[in-house]
Amino acid sequence: MHDHAPAPGGIRSASSRRLLAISLSLTATVMIVQVIGALLSGSLALLADAAHMFTDASALVIALIAATVAARPADDRRTFGYQRAEVFGALINAVILIALATWVAIEGIGRLVNPGEVEVAGGLMLVVAVAGLLANAISMWLLSRAQRTSINVRGAYLEVMGDLIGSAAVIVAAVIILFTGWMPADAIASLFIAAMIIPRAIALLREVFSVLAESAPKGTAVSEIRTHLLGYDGVVGVHDVHVWQLTRGAPVFTAHVSIEPALFADGRSSQLLTEMQACLADHFDVEHSTFQIEPAEQSDCEPHHA
Repeated sequence: MHDHAPAPGGIRSASSRRLLAISLSLTATVMIVQVIGALLSGSLALLADAAHMFTDASALVIALIAATVAARPADDRRTFGYQRAEVFGALINAVILIALATWVAIEGIGRLVNPGEVEVAGGLMLVVAVAGLLANAISMWLLSRAQRTSINVRGAYLEVMGDLIGSAAVIVAAVIILFTGWMPADAIASLFIAAMIIPRAIALLREVFSVLAESAPKGTAVSEIRTHLLGYDGVVGVHDVHVWQLTRGAPVFTAHVSIEPALFADGRSSQLLTEMQACLADHFDVEHSTFQIEPAEQSDCEPHHA
């Protein structure tokens, strides 16, 4: 189940593209500040967080492009429109996250194995990390509502979440360095950032592959839908049921429904069709449903599938 539309009022009710654009502006600004802060302080963790910000900025650009393409209307060649573009945008985001996590892990281990004469300015590191934390918190708040219904925005939301956690880790490392002078805390924070990124990237990849494999949406019980449809008067069978989704929040349903011949004779088949479509929209949150209504004796002669 998902929210069909955000409640009126407030900046979070803006379109996905506008929210992504605002988040991109925040991310790009903080990224520049973090790069400068990392160079001045010598912090690997801060540089890793800045690199994550840079990746997020690129991912948000991809997300904006995907959202724009997805808004294009359907045509004779792409009858479902371009909503699947959001899924490909999310796939790119997930790959970027994994590549980033690998780079951060390698650099962090290298710093621990060969610490050298690294000196990190804990004070500057702390100030920049706090600024990053606040910016990420704002971005997450902006995207929190839209990410429930868009896999594309969901990808951007997860990356911002990773940034927020990374900024928190940098703050902890900066405090340790500032008060104890223990420099390995910087490298450990970098490894922590990598460890937090990978599970989220894998979860996003799973969702992308689920959509591309045309699996039933998570939380959709096909057997429950079939049972619900069989509860209508005159319905004697439901078969060839297929449920998939074009992208997050856009499920599609098709089925063959066998009904008693009397419903055709009485002209009630059209009313039944309308009621079933309303049922899926109201009870199962499936706006796009297609039914093939057929007499019971006809469907009995055809092979039935799940």
